[in-house]
Amino acid sequence: MLWLVFSKPEKWGVFRRKLFLELQTIGVNSIPIVAVMSVFMGGVISLQTASNMDSPLLPAYTIGYITRSTTILEFSPTVISLILAGKAGSNIASEIGTMRTTEQIDALEMMGVNSLSYLILPKIIAAVIFFPILIVFSMGLSLIGGWLSLLISDLATTETYVLGLRSFFFVSNIVYALVKAVVFAFLIISIAAYYGYYTKGGALDVGRSSTQAVVTATLAILITNLFLTQMMLL
Repeated sequence: MLWLVFSKPEKWGVFRRKLFLELQTIGVNSIPIVAVMSVFMGGVISLQTASNMDSPLLPAYTIGYITRSTTILEFSPTVISLILAGKAGSNIASEIGTMRTTEQIDALEMMGVNSLSYLILPKIIAAVIFFPILIVFSMGLSLIGGWLSLLISDLATTETYVLGLRSFFFVSNIVYALVKAVVFAFLIISIAAYYGYYTKGGALDVGRSSTQAVVTATLAILITNLFLTQMMLL
């Protein structure tokens, strides 16, 4: 399947149009949900950290440090990817599954079109391009959300929070998060496309394929996250 997916597009003009459409569908349309989740989760992380700062031995900037580390290492790349697995993954599985059950894919193949490359390759490339952008966007909004929550609750000053954000910062953590974003993007799209492409039956089977795609992608993300953490951080 993957060999056919990554074969050379037959018409570059059609491929470009499909790619820009998928960038809109998978990437741009996901910005609102990523923004809302990031701001509020960043605020929750900061408030929970501040409320548990009972020991006088902990410096005040620990709040910013933990918020930054949690956001960059785990929340933005992993939790946001899990949300996108539900949003983008179910949409892709339903779209391709519907095309299969309505024999649109069969019609493409009868016309000599490589249906795997035509339908799936633009989605994979769009996700691999845009997921890292969404993750960086999520990181920034999470840190802003954490700052706003502390400012409103008066649990820490801006100077202390910013000091925590800047303390013990390693660029390798950003690289680690972006690598995870690319890997998770590929897993989400390829798994969703697989279940959609091999759907058999009618409308109920399309829904079942969509559910299976989301569940499988979620498990794949969690397992891959463990292995990537062991390989890159330990």
